[in-house]
Amino acid sequence: MDGHPEAMKRQPRGDNSAWDEVLAHRPTDVRDDVRARLVESGLTPERVREVLADGGDVLYATAKSGEEDWANRFGGPLAVALLAAEVSAFAAHLNSRASAVRALAVDSLLDDFSAVTVAARLGVSRQKVYDISRGNLSASFIDRVPWSSHE
Repeated sequence: MDGHPEAMKRQPRGDNSAWDEVLAHRPTDVRDDVRARLVESGLTPERVREVLADGGDVLYATAKSGEEDWANRFGGPLAVALLAAEVSAFAAHLNSRASAVRALAVDSLLDDFSAVTVAARLGVSRQKVYDISRGNLSASFIDRVPWSSHE
């Protein structure tokens, strides 16, 4: 596909641990399909890791450059679309993780304060406080973002 005919013959096997690590933001039940699409388009775990590590900054800057063949740097338009999808999925994962942490904090606040007080402090409606507090940390979230310096 898109300049990578040999990629059509590859199997998404190889070093699955590298793929599992770079796709840790994806639910386990979809990782094989995602990995297969990435491999079929000629992408490697290293390339995906690189794009996720800068939050898609280079991908965006290259797309915005206006150069005619800007997508070739990443393996063509299909590879770019898949890389952009991973940036989006990663951002959605981080958003869900932050929402789960917020839910835990709000639930804790409700032990000591009224929903009206919590709502006023958060700048949301009383009903929204109850909605927020329903989240939980039981989902499988990544422990650290790739650019974190914390161990």
